[in-house]
Amino acid sequence: MEDILKELEDRGYIEQLTHEKEIRELLKKESVSFYIGIDPTADSLHIGHFVALMVASRLQKAGHKPIILMGGGTANIGDPSGKTDMRKMMTKETIENNVACIKKQAERFVSFEGENAAIIVNNADWLLDLNFIDFMRKIGTLFSVNKMLAAECYKARLDTGLTFFEMGYMLMQSYDFLYLHDKYGCKMQIGGNDQWSNIIGGVELIRKVGADDSYGLTFSLLTTADGKKMGKTEKGALWLNSERTSPYEFYQYWRNIGDAEVEKVLKILTFLPMEEVEKLSNLKDEQINEAKKVAAFEITKLIHGEEAALKAEETAKALFEGSGNIENMPKTKIEGEDISLVDAIVLSEIAPSKGQAKKLIEQGGISINEEKITDINYKLSAKDFKEGYAILKKGKKIYHKLEKNN
Repeated sequence: MEDILKELEDRGYIEQLTHEKEIRELLKKESVSFYIGIDPTADSLHIGHFVALMVASRLQKAGHKPIILMGGGTANIGDPSGKTDMRKMMTKETIENNVACIKKQAERFVSFEGENAAIIVNNADWLLDLNFIDFMRKIGTLFSVNKMLAAECYKARLDTGLTFFEMGYMLMQSYDFLYLHDKYGCKMQIGGNDQWSNIIGGVELIRKVGADDSYGLTFSLLTTADGKKMGKTEKGALWLNSERTSPYEFYQYWRNIGDAEVEKVLKILTFLPMEEVEKLSNLKDEQINEAKKVAAFEITKLIHGEEAALKAEETAKALFEGSGNIENMPKTKIEGEDISLVDAIVLSEIAPSKGQAKKLIEQGGISINEEKITDINYKLSAKDFKEGYAILKKGKKIYHKLEKNN
């Protein structure tokens, strides 16, 4: 089998491995069942999940078998990793709806056919009916509280407060690995580097109960050159659901990344050959924008399909290069006559509040049909909708189409 671990290393995915030598040999000599876990905390995946799915896709293409675990059970607790406060508890109905939505998205990135077909499982099927006393006798006795509190996911919470409820998360996730190991022959868990402590918990649990074929692999989180998480927009997360983040907004996010992020994005979020990645990454000055366009198109195509990517690209050309079609840019219907510009900005989610909208106007950051507006009392009228719409612009790169609802 091909050396998939080397490929993952070359593309910058790998962060940590529990047993590097064994994992390297294992992935080269046999088809390995592995799993990634996704807690359904929303009804859509976001760009961070997509990194995990890209790793899963590459492993599957190399002959290994993905198990996509939906955390319908663990979502009842919530992973404390990277959180300063306890997650908001969701109802079982919300969790079930989120699981159904995410399943549809995950199915687009891994294959469910062939010898190494992926499967989707939901840990609610084995966690929700566990007997607490039996579980604590069987699993809880194998975990050291001292060791758990030394784990980064818990240690960071000691000052702000950590509930026993949340401490149970590591036990639950570790038990997931044990369950999948025993039922499906799953030998490896993969996840973002913020899951390192939880993954070690599962690897060690399996080895404590008598097996020696459990492994863990984490990949780098998607960050900018200065260490900030990528995928954060003014509206929040960069979602894979087109209703939450439109294909045009999604395309524009990647079109506007910093020059220093181009190589990482092309390596991690596209299937372009490394030769092409290197060629594009070495472009300088104005030419690097061509590499960003390629990245934006390729990533949008993977998430939303080629047709949506082409429409997003065409809209961007219309707005920034004077050619193409603006029909696919984000839009908002405007009701009534003479609506205030402030209200239009909030309705279109260009700003989260009227106060922020007024500040943007006063600072000269808002234009209507390329005309800068500095009057916070400005009202949109018929003259702004000569062709049935007006183009609201924030700064140099954020456009929104306001349509008059006749």
